Amino acid sequence: MIDALLSAATPFNLMLALIGVVLGTVIGALPGLSATMAVAVLVPFTFTMDPASGLIALGAVYTGAIYGGAYASILVNTPGTPAAIATALDGFPMAKRGDGDLAVTISCFASAFGGLVGALALLIVAPPLATIALKFGPVEYFWLAIFGLSLIAVLSKGATLKGLIGGFLGLGLSTIGSAVVGGDVRYTFGNPVMLGGIHIIPALIGLYCVPVLLNMVATQDPHIERAAGGKGARVGEALGLMWRSKFNLVRSSVIGTVVGILPAAGGAVAGLVAYSEAQRTSKQPNEFGKGAVDGVIASESANSATVGGGFVPTLVLGIPGTPPDAIILGALMVQGIRVGPQLFAEQASTVYTFIFGLLFATILMIPVGLLIGRTAFRTISSIPKAVLAPAIGVLIMIGSFAVEQNATHVVMMVALGAFAWVALKYGFEASPIVLGLILGPIAEQGFVQGYLIGNAAGNIWGEFFTRPISIAIIAFTMLTLLWPVWTGRKGRALKGALQNE
Repeated sequence: MIDALLSAATPFNLMLALIGVVLGTVIGALPGLSATMAVAVLVPFTFTMDPASGLIALGAVYTGAIYGGAYASILVNTPGTPAAIATALDGFPMAKRGDGDLAVTISCFASAFGGLVGALALLIVAPPLATIALKFGPVEYFWLAIFGLSLIAVLSKGATLKGLIGGFLGLGLSTIGSAVVGGDVRYTFGNPVMLGGIHIIPALIGLYCVPVLLNMVATQDPHIERAAGGKGARVGEALGLMWRSKFNLVRSSVIGTVVGILPAAGGAVAGLVAYSEAQRTSKQPNEFGKGAVDGVIASESANSATVGGGFVPTLVLGIPGTPPDAIILGALMVQGIRVGPQLFAEQASTVYTFIFGLLFATILMIPVGLLIGRTAFRTISSIPKAVLAPAIGVLIMIGSFAVEQNATHVVMMVALGAFAWVALKYGFEASPIVLGLILGPIAEQGFVQGYLIGNAAGNIWGEFFTRPISIAIIAFTMLTLLWPVWTGRKGRALKGALQNE
């Protein structure tokens, strides 16, 4: 372990970690250029490196890209990566009122803390945690997706019915193209372009960014307020707020680590689950969606913790937790490293050097994030809208096209953006639609596979409703759905009692 620590701390490996974090942060901040793309672009450059050094570079890029998505969420109301969806809910309102610099700093510290928790979990308890992933079958993933969909009530900002309509619309969009099980072609209207379905990145850009861009052009108000007097990074203030929310910070980091262990769940689900728990346990739940610091802390600490958590099944079981993990797994195989239960015994030096390198990259993310974040906020808040709007327009078109070098994605992005802009006028938020679009394939695949297994065993009911993990997830789902009702009745009863007095 000491040798691995010293190996990770060599100047060359530290330089790779620093460069990786900077590149990842910049790429993650650009809408459309996801963490997966950032890792994939760098993979060929690692083939000539020592395996541990190459892994450190890839892990650093991944870490930086997940954090970098917060910039676009906070400053442009467009998640730079799917993992930053929940960050936009409170980050952008903070920027609108002039606290964008504070939001960026808080997201930096929260991401670093969550990343450290995830990396430490990978270092200390990777094999036991990996067994949790093996307990999840198709039915558990189905119920996990349903639990995620129950968070629509949290994302609806008081308009639950409209949120449910948006969620069902997202589920409908997720069924376009070839079915995830069986390959049946659905709702393409004979257009072969639609066989691939609605790609999440163009949809994310269109649903979030295009309405912001149109509103920016249609109004004379400044895009975001710049804090009076130029308060800088506001490090002390950010640390004070995080200390007051320390339980939320720790809880969200643990949630992110656990969700990261589950293959296919990812940072988007982790951020939304942590955000929901933060709102449910908050003394001021009505502040969420209006610029609540706890919302930014929960989302950013959780999505960064999924980086370390996602490496648990990747390294121990050979099951990638997220698309970037799958790319890194391929890079390991090219290097001749066999992943699996014996990896920590046979390749201990390489693995532990990588884990310590991931810890160093997470720590380096703090100065990098503070420097880039302060510059980004100052730049975005000072650029005239006449310049900012066309620049964002060009970037989102490039980002949509770059996913698969497909011009259809640009058309898809514009169409969904125009629809989202009209829907927003009638009170329909983009987040429930995106949530349905992300979780739809997970729910469909889990349900169909679970149904087939249960039907073959002659016990469909037992397959879905008697497994212990499924029962626990169903209980959490019911708690999430019923909690707002209970707290609403409690609040009305308290208000009535005060009026009677």
